[in-house]
Amino acid sequence: MASCTTPSSLMLTYATSTTHPQDLNPSLVSFKPKPFSLHRFALGSNGERKSGKWVNLNTLKEGKFVSCSVVVAAALAAETEVAEVSEDVDEREGGDVVIATVPPPKPKKGKALLPLKRDRTRSKRFLEIQKLRENKQEYDIKTAISLLKQMANSRFVETAEAHFRLNIDPKYNDQQLRATVNLPKGTGQTVKVAVLTQGEKFDEAKNAGADLVGGEDLIEQIKGGFMEFDKLIASPDMMPKVAVLGKILGPRGLMPNPKAGTVTTNIPQAIAEFKKGKVEYRADKTGIVHIPFGKADFSEDDLLENLLATIKSIEANKPSGAKGVYWKSAHICSSMGPSIRLNTRDMLDYKPPSDV
Repeated sequence: MASCTTPSSLMLTYATSTTHPQDLNPSLVSFKPKPFSLHRFALGSNGERKSGKWVNLNTLKEGKFVSCSVVVAAALAAETEVAEVSEDVDEREGGDVVIATVPPPKPKKGKALLPLKRDRTRSKRFLEIQKLRENKQEYDIKTAISLLKQMANSRFVETAEAHFRLNIDPKYNDQQLRATVNLPKGTGQTVKVAVLTQGEKFDEAKNAGADLVGGEDLIEQIKGGFMEFDKLIASPDMMPKVAVLGKILGPRGLMPNPKAGTVTTNIPQAIAEFKKGKVEYRADKTGIVHIPFGKADFSEDDLLENLLATIKSIEANKPSGAKGVYWKSAHICSSMGPSIRLNTRDMLDYKPPSDV
């Protein structure tokens, strides 16, 4: 009598006795499988194919013995092979299993830690003075000028600049802005003035302090590339001849224009105003006005007086087509420093102590 047990550990108890047909279930007796064989194999830890033993399963025939140990033996063989594979992994490289680890990223240092990309190209000096003011805070006009003077610490005397964003679209004729302003305390720069005139006004321009005075001869010099002047003033009778210089003077902002005060019959007065600190300004195509209002070495009171004169001039020359809120934003800065945002309501309502 044969006994076949399959416990959880797949231990096999095999007896050499046979099993008779009368002891089997009729369904097992009638079952006639085709002959086949199982070849067990496994892959080693290095990918090599390991060969095993052949397990032959004989066909069942009536009157022959049937052993359930064959199927159990195949299961045992598979379990043994899995154990061998795991042992091979443990034995490789002295029993240590190699685990691939990803190295942590290198920590960022210096300017790479800055959140804004534009700040990563700034100088150390700029990043230090930038800490003196809050990025999006609006300052009153006196505090802003005080901060501007603290931030202007480069090796040369920086220019104080104002930048006003207005609610205008210069592509429309009734929303264009171009005018001049007389800065009470001057610009802090030496302005070289050239005059194009003829006749009696030639001597008037020389006596008024013009650096260069000429007629057709000066026009020819400008055609040849001569640009040793900051302002070009012309009398009305010279404008037909000056028209040929439009392509040369226009891109540089030097073309005489009545709105800028550089085309006038009163040449001595125009020369005196530009020498004292008359500044021309205009809105660019995005509706922003950029204008200098002094030097960083000016006193705070002088800068304040110039800035207020600039604001009043822009307000007085408001285009007729401007609708809604005219002042969108206002900033001041030094040439090499960060911008300081102004409170526009406080800026427009501010009155100097002398006027109170």
